[in-house]
Amino acid sequence: MNGNSLIKAVVENDMCIGCGMCAAQSKTGAIQMKMNQFGFYTANVIETETDMSNDDCIKVCPFNPKPDDKVKTENEIAALFLTQASNLHNKIGRYIKTYAGYSVEHRLNSSSGGIATYTLTELMRRGEIQHVISVKAGPNTTHYQYTISSSIDELASAAKTKYYPVTLADALKDIKKLEGKVAIVGVACFIKAIRLAQVYDPIFNDKVGFLIGIICGGVKSAFFAEYLSSKSGVAADEFKQPEFRIKDHDSTASDYSFGCLDKNNIHQTIKMRKVGDMWGTGLFKANACDYCDDVTTELADLSLGDAWLEPYSSDGRGTSVLVTRSNLAEDIIKAGIANGELVIDELPEERFLASQQGSFNHRHDGLAYRIKIGKMPLDVIPPKRFTNTRLTPLLKIIHRLRIATREQSLLVWASSKESHVFDHKMQRSLYWLKFFTRVSHYQRAIIRRLKKVLFK
Repeated sequence: MNGNSLIKAVVENDMCIGCGMCAAQSKTGAIQMKMNQFGFYTANVIETETDMSNDDCIKVCPFNPKPDDKVKTENEIAALFLTQASNLHNKIGRYIKTYAGYSVEHRLNSSSGGIATYTLTELMRRGEIQHVISVKAGPNTTHYQYTISSSIDELASAAKTKYYPVTLADALKDIKKLEGKVAIVGVACFIKAIRLAQVYDPIFNDKVGFLIGIICGGVKSAFFAEYLSSKSGVAADEFKQPEFRIKDHDSTASDYSFGCLDKNNIHQTIKMRKVGDMWGTGLFKANACDYCDDVTTELADLSLGDAWLEPYSSDGRGTSVLVTRSNLAEDIIKAGIANGELVIDELPEERFLASQQGSFNHRHDGLAYRIKIGKMPLDVIPPKRFTNTRLTPLLKIIHRLRIATREQSLLVWASSKESHVFDHKMQRSLYWLKFFTRVSHYQRAIIRRLKKVLFK
């Protein structure tokens, strides 16, 4: 099977995450990124006489089902790039230290602790990089896109998390033309694609100076923003400038709002707690995310996520968890602590794991079962770790319901695009998923209490 056939197999089996690395590496433009009918970017292979195989392009796909042995999984790739990381954990990956904290200057204008903006600013100030590729606001038709910042002042507009599909394809096509080194911000699958490009393209490898990984709960369809705009009272085809993480400084970290402009440029908002659980349910999530086992963006120089544990989660101003994986990342964090620009606590390994426990439960513990019952042919699933886990009958029910709910959410929204219609049609599926999830939580709580009694 040649490169084109493999790329088509990935796309046709709903395993393309839309990173666009294959399109960026295509020398003739025979691969283009287009948004499909369910609001995800996917690769579109255009057959030409001069570029029929694209064998090099499939090698940089994070969901390549037939990778070379030297890049078989995140473990092998990390061994190539993160040689300075002295600690190794099967769930965290290679790392130097784990932390929790925030940037004094950038915290309030970020989704969590402002560490990404602080780090990128420091990298530029030190001359380690000259450009940053990150997600910013685009034209109203796309809302967000990857763009290039070449000054510290330009970085401010890239702060905050955007739960909207983007692709690296266009930004990375220009990377070799830039003078100096580049830092790139992305979720796990995008970071993996960049590392793969570094392996196979020496010029690209020389240009990339630093990677910041955003710990991700799953890539969302454009339908997610449309649904939230409709819930806030703005028609799905009329909203502008969506904001996904508007903080309430006087409340908790999880008590944030979605906001957007309506056709009259009036800002409308809605508290996400009124919307309901959009993450544990898998609503509007990409199918490929259910076959990703990299919870902590293991291949980045610095991994950042939300500190979903006390006392940090009670602070609505936001706090990040951090994983340093290179000496440069560690030095920037230590220097920031020393000069008072960062307020950071060292976080014990077990505490860091607890901050992302829900994602570990789903992506690691349930992976083998999802592969077993999923519709994906085994020959289009890339090599995976964490495939020896077993689930209780109750957890098997929950994983089946999540798969069904994810699929149903995309089909229902594609046909209606009105939140009240969507809520009505999804009510039964979400009820049963919530019911069995709650039973599972009670079961776990009982088991924990029994263990304390029996083994104290």
